Amino acid sequence: MSRTVYLHIGAPKTGTTYVQDRLGRNASTLAAHDVHVPTKSPLISPGLFHFRAALDLLGQDWGGEPGHARGSWDALVKKVRRRSGTVLISHEILAAARSHHVARAMNDLADAEVHVVYTARDLAQQLPAAWQESIKQGRTWRYSRFLRKSERGKTWFSRAFDLPTVLGTWGAHIPPEHIHLITVPTRGGPESLWDRFCRATGIEPGWAPAESTRANESLGVAETAVLRQLNKRLDRKTRREAAYDGLIRQMLAEEELVRSTSPRIALPPTAYDWVEELSHQWLEWIEQARVDVVGDVADLIPTRPAADDPWYDPDRVKSRKRLAVAMSALAAMTSEAASRPNPEQQLGARVRKNVERLRPR
Repeated sequence: MSRTVYLHIGAPKTGTTYVQDRLGRNASTLAAHDVHVPTKSPLISPGLFHFRAALDLLGQDWGGEPGHARGSWDALVKKVRRRSGTVLISHEILAAARSHHVARAMNDLADAEVHVVYTARDLAQQLPAAWQESIKQGRTWRYSRFLRKSERGKTWFSRAFDLPTVLGTWGAHIPPEHIHLITVPTRGGPESLWDRFCRATGIEPGWAPAESTRANESLGVAETAVLRQLNKRLDRKTRREAAYDGLIRQMLAEEELVRSTSPRIALPPTAYDWVEELSHQWLEWIEQARVDVVGDVADLIPTRPAADDPWYDPDRVKSRKRLAVAMSALAAMTSEAASRPNPEQQLGARVRKNVERLRPR
């Protein structure tokens, strides 16, 4: 049985949420063309299934109780082995996999022709997006500290963004023509990210007609500053209860605060020198590695802002701006709390129902 597996390994903050959601929404139409996006059951989205499988492969437990993802990678491999044609697996946390993780994945998929797909974006866009994403996830570090550690390659995101290391690790077991580097197109360009993803994986864009409505929207400087302070007050870094994440990440950070209009987080002017130098090193590696490039490598070179463009430091947001955002957040939280059922009323209703059941007829 002939089978080709495309492992889309990230990188984070390169449109992966959009790609994964579009694949999941169109799983049935893709399957009609022998392109499969495996999931565990109709009640579990492919995105969640692939996330848990990636966690299991990497030995991680993000976002759940210890061991909650155990067995998920093997379950995914079993699903893959039941398919012929093309199989797509996608999750961005795979970008930072170590060599032993990659070796296991390649061994488990040895009966298929394996391709690796990696989406890359210029660091002037990627680093600010990564920092605010880490704040959404509960971190409390200042932007300046995040950038210093990223320059030294000491953050998880910087490892996942390190194009030569990521593709060198994942490409150790496959020929270079099976490594597909997709550059994220600049805004307003003739090609979309979806067009390039389809070219890399050999599918027709029309096989997935349903558009994705999901987007991992970025926060502005004031919103991120308030969320960072809230993380510190709640100690979210160590308190990983699902209830906190549901309220703060999903309802507040991804629904309420993205509506605000404070300036976007940008790379500070002082960081462009090292970012540009690193980007040019990437281009030299790409030319020597002879991997399949889908898009234009020039998209990976940051564009410096004009000298008179203002830059807003998210570590130094004025108190009145933070207060305005905090009041909006408090109003949203209050409305959310008021809309939820009263636990005491729910308990009373259950007690009355049980009493009625126990009464003699």
